[in-house]
Amino acid sequence: MSRLAEQTVSPRRHLSGRQARTVGLLLEAALSELTEVGYDALTVRGVARRAGVAPATAYTYFGSKEHLVAEVFWRRYARDASPEDTARHGTVTTPGTPASRAASVLGEFAMVADEPELAAACTVALLANDPEVRDLRLQIGTETRRRLVEALGDDADPLAVQTLLLATSGALLQAGTGHLAYDAVPALLADVARLVLT
Repeated sequence: MSRLAEQTVSPRRHLSGRQARTVGLLLEAALSELTEVGYDALTVRGVARRAGVAPATAYTYFGSKEHLVAEVFWRRYARDASPEDTARHGTVTTPGTPASRAASVLGEFAMVADEPELAAACTVALLANDPEVRDLRLQIGTETRRRLVEALGDDADPLAVQTLLLATSGALLQAGTGHLAYDAVPALLADVARLVLT
């Protein structure tokens, strides 16, 4: 079973084992289709064809390509919430400066969509005014804030946390629109973290 298929489902829906496998197939197919045809040409029907499922089945789980791409992003991000990943970026009790721990958290978030086509697709998809995408956007934002506060400590300055989150979304928007190289985002966020936290 693929790594995306193994992940838990977004909190809004509980799936049986068979349904989870179907969703996993669709998410893997979405990544392949996105790489091959790009975001503009991506369709839920095309993803269904690649996954070997009926379009109606695909639409049962994903009402739009934005929802599909947002789910791919969420699954990858949620996958990185393991204890090993927390150990990598650290908590408030981990050695290192608050800025280095924050930079690690934000850099990991930024590199979830590290392929150019996926990065551009996520930038557009996560801004969609679709109820399912809004739910995922809220979940992603909540998880990012949680990881950042975990790395900085509960007494972290809320304004500093908010500033770091805004810098992250701004950097991703710049990368998604082609104004910033995607691989430059982690270093930029490290600079911002140092500026904000020291």
